[in-house]
Amino acid sequence: MSSDFKLDIFSQHDSEEPGLGTTITSKMFLDEKANSVQTIREQGKLSINNFATNAERRTLNDRFLKANKATIGDNVSLLDEEERHHLHGSAKKSGPLISGAAYCISSCSMIMLNKIVLSGYNFDAGISLMFYQNFIATLVVVLLSLSGRISVEKLSWRLIRAWIPVNVIFIGMLVSGMYSLKYINVAMVTILKNMTNILTAIGELYLFRKRQSPKVWTAMFMMIISAVSGGITDLSFDAVGYTWQIINCVLTASYSLTLRRVMDEAKNATKSGSLNEVSMVLLNNSLSLPFAIILIFLFGEWDY
Repeated sequence: MSSDFKLDIFSQHDSEEPGLGTTITSKMFLDEKANSVQTIREQGKLSINNFATNAERRTLNDRFLKANKATIGDNVSLLDEEERHHLHGSAKKSGPLISGAAYCISSCSMIMLNKIVLSGYNFDAGISLMFYQNFIATLVVVLLSLSGRISVEKLSWRLIRAWIPVNVIFIGMLVSGMYSLKYINVAMVTILKNMTNILTAIGELYLFRKRQSPKVWTAMFMMIISAVSGGITDLSFDAVGYTWQIINCVLTASYSLTLRRVMDEAKNATKSGSLNEVSMVLLNNSLSLPFAIILIFLFGEWDY
């Protein structure tokens, strides 16, 4: 009896074990499956996050590259602008120096050429020489204007009437300079020409109420001393030549003062309202030609 009970219990225990194992196994399988799904989901999320992160990185890289390109472009533009500014500044600084050097060379060459022609070859026709030089200057300006190299104001009767006083003094200045150079050496002509600055300063003081500094007057006083010292020690002193040179100084100072007074009226007589240096050169040289022809007849230089 007891053995049958034990067998019954044992059989019941054996019959219950397989069901319990199956349940446990199913639970473990479900847990593993859930874990696998969770792992796949997490990997998917990580992949999506990685994809989004990579897209953000590419976007940031593109923005960085564009910013670098823009910065490089700005730097290049800034460098180009600085280089142009530097070149413009250099040209602006060297412009007056080049112009001053060209003026010195032209002035010295003209004085030496006139001295050689008038004194070296005993050429007694200073007005004819002036006419020739003014004609060449007018021709050069007209050719440059026609070729488009320079721009000049068109001549009008109103502009000519306003400019005639300046031109008359200009002609007197050239004629007196020619005759003074015939009788005086080049060094004394150059020294005496500095007296023109003193006369101009005095004229500006009385006509335009423009006062000079004490340093300027001191420099002008030194010019007077140099002119007097040069005249006293001049072995080739010629009263006629000095007279012509004094007249030339007065006319040169008068030319500067008259030009300043007439300039506003002359500008109003032009269409553009301005008058550049080239237009002034054309006015002076072209308007002096008829007066020079009259003086050639009056001074008996027609044969030359």
